[in-house]
Amino acid sequence: MKHSRRREERKNMQKIKNLSKRLASVVLAAALVAGAAPSVSAHAAQSLVPMGTAVGIELKTPGVIVVGLENLGTADRPSSPARSAGVLPGDLIVKLGETPVSSAEEFLKAVSQLGGAQIPLTVLRGEKQLQLTVKPLDTENGPKLGLCVRDSVTGVGTMTFFDPRSGLFGALGHPINDADTNVIMPLGSGSIMNATVVGVHQGIAGKPGELCGVFDLKHPTGSILSNGFAGIFGTVGAGALQPSHEALPVADEDEIKVGAATILCSVSGKTVEEYGVEITRLYHNDPDGRCLMLKVTDEKLLGITGGIVQGMSGSPILQGGKLVGAVTHVLVNDPTRGYGIFISAMLEQGETALAKERAA
Repeated sequence: MKHSRRREERKNMQKIKNLSKRLASVVLAAALVAGAAPSVSAHAAQSLVPMGTAVGIELKTPGVIVVGLENLGTADRPSSPARSAGVLPGDLIVKLGETPVSSAEEFLKAVSQLGGAQIPLTVLRGEKQLQLTVKPLDTENGPKLGLCVRDSVTGVGTMTFFDPRSGLFGALGHPINDADTNVIMPLGSGSIMNATVVGVHQGIAGKPGELCGVFDLKHPTGSILSNGFAGIFGTVGAGALQPSHEALPVADEDEIKVGAATILCSVSGKTVEEYGVEITRLYHNDPDGRCLMLKVTDEKLLGITGGIVQGMSGSPILQGGKLVGAVTHVLVNDPTRGYGIFISAMLEQGETALAKERAA
């Protein structure tokens, strides 16, 4: 029965993804990378400002990520030069021939200038760099490789914490994954912007809801340094944020208990409010990367959102006067319940990213 319930929980876990366009409603919430259980260190003496504010996010890759392989032939004789060369969805193309490519625009321009000869392709696949050879297919619209690529993603998520001493922020509590391939989006550069929540689609069983937010890409307030299993992390300039809550001590893992807690989030405009939840279960060293399960108990929030909705990932979780974690998952069949990550796991990744940036 335990194994059956565990399988059912996994089926119910919904990755809340984001692929919205500028100034559009977005989907950015939900799932840690399977098998990436967070390591934990003690930060009990440290204090952070819990946020709960909606932020616009723009992440650009250091090349172009392959999101699909296009058939350029017929149904009887399919043809994809990229597939024949060994290119896979999720690969990051950084060079076409001798031409570096850092955007879809640069990639398309480089392809248009190709001849019919075989071309070396420099690809990053995870931690490996591969050299592949592709022969473009001449078509009436010019040379084609049979690739669909993407170079950026934008959306709205929730900021979890801010450290006014270092300028470090953490948000989402989960990585930004490519919606088509599910790989963690490689970070070339990224920024955050102030966002405004303009609407809510309520969550119901079988259909997660979402926050609809807008932001202006031309007015960034901070830079993203890391996109990893515990969220996105970066720095914000002095005065860029207006916290609605005082700084709180950071809870160590063994201080977090099953029982009443609260979350901070914005579900209307830019106003951050505190809502009641209950932590119903704790997971230690869970292979799926889950840290805790929570249930929304606040009638006001249930009336507005129906529970946990897309866009709320990163909402800070407070308990006993301390910052304990962030919301990360929603259960598809019960939007009142979801999962969270320990704040110690987020802080460890954030501090590592900040240390690398300062050492560079």
